[in-house]
Amino acid sequence: MSKIKGKQADRKVWLLIMIASLGYFVDIYDLVIFSIVRIQSFTDIGVPAADMRVQGEFVLNMQMGGLLLGGIIWGIIGDKFGRLKVLFGSILLYSLANIANGFVQDVLIYGIIRFIAGIGLAGELGAGITLVSESMHKSKRGYGTMLVAAVGVIGAVLAYFVSEEFDWRTAYFVGGGMGLLLLLLRIGSFESGLFKEQNESDITRGDIRMLFTDRSRLKRYINCLCIGLPIWFVVGVLVTQAPEIGTALGAIDTLSAGQGVMFTYIVISIGDVLAGVFAQVLKSRKKVVFICQLVIIGSSLVYLLSNGITATKFLTLAFIMGLGVGYWATFVTISAEQFGTNLRATVATTAPNFVRGALIPSTMLYGYLVNAFGIAPAAITMVLLLSGIAIYSLTQLEESFDKDLNYQEK
Repeated sequence: MSKIKGKQADRKVWLLIMIASLGYFVDIYDLVIFSIVRIQSFTDIGVPAADMRVQGEFVLNMQMGGLLLGGIIWGIIGDKFGRLKVLFGSILLYSLANIANGFVQDVLIYGIIRFIAGIGLAGELGAGITLVSESMHKSKRGYGTMLVAAVGVIGAVLAYFVSEEFDWRTAYFVGGGMGLLLLLLRIGSFESGLFKEQNESDITRGDIRMLFTDRSRLKRYINCLCIGLPIWFVVGVLVTQAPEIGTALGAIDTLSAGQGVMFTYIVISIGDVLAGVFAQVLKSRKKVVFICQLVIIGSSLVYLLSNGITATKFLTLAFIMGLGVGYWATFVTISAEQFGTNLRATVATTAPNFVRGALIPSTMLYGYLVNAFGIAPAAITMVLLLSGIAIYSLTQLEESFDKDLNYQEK
């Protein structure tokens, strides 16, 4: 009887992993679709070629701003009312927003709807990672979170192929439609056992102020954020702005942002698997993140110093840069493991979205440096700065591999 119950429990956990993985798959599709169809959609609604980079940064920053706000909203909901509430509510919001994006006619409305979509997109990964982490044995949870991210980032590949086969408006409709279909699959999902136990106590839950009222807790949180800083600069600037960077480098061919994003996300999926496996083998998540920083620095420098770069070389480097930023799931897992059950969803949801939101000041500083020194020197400076901060912050965090998560923040 106990073996049967054990098998049933295992099946429930694997079902949960599958649901979280597919949710993140749709989330990533909708998250990167703007970067892939930016030029096509801007051309269609009449944005001049000279304004593509600036207007693109505006829309992307609106989306990132929504992620920043949404991270706070969904994180609090996740700790106060449950992880499943976040998984249902967030996907409904961003699915409807992406459908609405298919009807836009100007940049301002485009940006506003991406802001709303960003709020919805903020909840998926953190809630999924928290739910999986709390439902699996501590020695194996790295495999679960690895699979969620690995399956999820393949959504970027689908986004590219859909954008190639159909127009940009249809690409948004497909993303929204997949999200609404996923809601049906989530019926029957179960809540985290650790959250249920906590919910029966009178301890404070989901109070984001707790992150700022204790010096040690605040330092821990800031260091969690900082280890993820290079990820979105690589994807949001080095790859997304490939056409502009290629022009600055005297590229022989026009560099394709859409293909670059697809290649980057293919290998992010591979990188997430490798990072998860290496973390299990090395019994250390910190060592894996450090190795990833070295890959980011090396591949980015080769890219940004490649005068006369070809499209083939760019795609090869996009592949390698994707491997470097493939510690995304490991970063979120580390963040979740640093905090107690009553703040875990808040941290796991806000951390990745604050990192995404950090692209706003990063692109602002980058823009200033571009005007002062040019595109390539500015990008090199930013990569070295962000990876340097990440490496320092990594040294300030405790190793969380195999850590017991059944505790609360007082």
